[in-house]
Amino acid sequence: MGLLFRLTCLGALIGVGEVTQPPEVAVQSGDVVLQASTSERSALIRKASRSPYSHVGVIEVAKDGVFVIEAVQPVSRTPLSKWVKRGEGGWVTVLRAKGLDVAARNRVVTAAKKELGKPYDARYRWDDERLYCSELVVKAFARGASLSVGQQEVVKTLELSDEELALAAKLGVSPSQTLVTPGSLVGDEAFEVIAEKSSLSLRAEGQGEGQATRGNSSRPPIKR
Repeated sequence: MGLLFRLTCLGALIGVGEVTQPPEVAVQSGDVVLQASTSERSALIRKASRSPYSHVGVIEVAKDGVFVIEAVQPVSRTPLSKWVKRGEGGWVTVLRAKGLDVAARNRVVTAAKKELGKPYDARYRWDDERLYCSELVVKAFARGASLSVGQQEVVKTLELSDEELALAAKLGVSPSQTLVTPGSLVGDEAFEVIAEKSSLSLRAEGQGEGQATRGNSSRPPIKR
């Protein structure tokens, strides 16, 4: 009985020590990644769009690493590992445009990178002087692959109270203007969902096992 008891305890300890690794997803250039960011506006964006997402960017798989082209302050090329850590809980959703070949996906990335350095648009206007996150993604696909994605919505039709609409107006966001939310991209038929709200190991397609970017809850500051 003593030996059996010791073996049972040893088995329990081994079980406790085991760490379940998150599934790995191979990302490609031109993939779209979404998260719930930790910015000041994140909760309001999610509420307004009836969506768990408040931030989005485009993946670039390059010789020097895997990056997210994103509209923050300013439009930046952020290492994927850093981008993942910045979201709530380290979870992400990955979308992939249907039917695009490698050349088209690369043109999407090129179109997004042309906007690097431009300031963030806190008023969500549809122009090229300043850009917000989902605007960058929509324009990259339109200009790089002639693909229309996302849905234009009128601000006053979003899930916002009268007080929130009044505050938005004071901040320069008109209730009658249109914008595209990150959440509208998820339901777009142009995309297939590769991974949804998952704490993943993300790696570039062709990258070896064990060389993945893992999500966690570390949250470096960011200006949005």
